[in-house]
Amino acid sequence: MLQINNTHHIAIICSNYEISKRFYTDVLGFTIIREIYRKERDSYKLDLALNNQYCIELFSFPNPPKRLSRPEGTGLRHIAFEVDNIDSARMHFTNQNITAESIRKDEFTGKKFFFINDPDNLPIEFYEK
Repeated sequence: MLQINNTHHIAIICSNYEISKRFYTDVLGFTIIREIYRKERDSYKLDLALNNQYCIELFSFPNPPKRLSRPEGTGLRHIAFEVDNIDSARMHFTNQNITAESIRKDEFTGKKFFFINDPDNLPIEFYEK
């Protein structure tokens, strides 16, 4: 039987590299492991870590097609991050004029959560520890 040990990374393609790089580093607090420009693809690849663990590959490509987030379609729905204090997390975004949905409660776990969107409208969930 296959044994999967952990999630290795999440790959995200952005439409504006500098805006998304700033969002994922300055707003969300990911640290840069390495940044590579791939001349043959006219593309950047930014490897990001969360708590010293490799987590996200942020890619840029010339003129990538838009992917719909709403209405919801087949495929990856969103990414989610665990936080210790859901109210503080939401305030972090509202203080930066980033729209954060109202805090809701998961009907099955009783835990609180809310969503924001990244610069390309990728839904990002923050879930109470």
